[in-house]
Amino acid sequence: MSDDKAIWPPIDPISAGLHGRCPRCGKGPLFSGFLTVGKRCANCGLDYSYADAGDGPAVFVILIIGFIVVGLALWMEVTLSPPLWLHLVLWIPLTLVLCLGALRLIKGVLLTLQYRNKAAEGRLDLGE
Repeated sequence: MSDDKAIWPPIDPISAGLHGRCPRCGKGPLFSGFLTVGKRCANCGLDYSYADAGDGPAVFVILIIGFIVVGLALWMEVTLSPPLWLHLVLWIPLTLVLCLGALRLIKGVLLTLQYRNKAAEGRLDLGE
């Protein structure tokens, strides 16, 4: 990333990440699959090899979606006292759908923020 000499207008990293777009030009796709990061931007040629979000997106998804689903399930239990099977039928699919949707969004945002803040430049090369 340090050899990036091109001049590009500043892109909002949050917007680019939520839309799954290149953090440099905001036009090319960031992902080549649902969660797979592409090799490079089709528009500006930015090499995505810097992109390593690790477990960060999954942690945020677990915390955010877990808070929402557990809160709703507790509210429903206290106010309506439904049978256990209704909890299972309702909350398990809702959790899966929300987690899959949020995971791509949060991963995109974290990767674009990583580019914007030049977080990959500080990594140590340990010869791996």
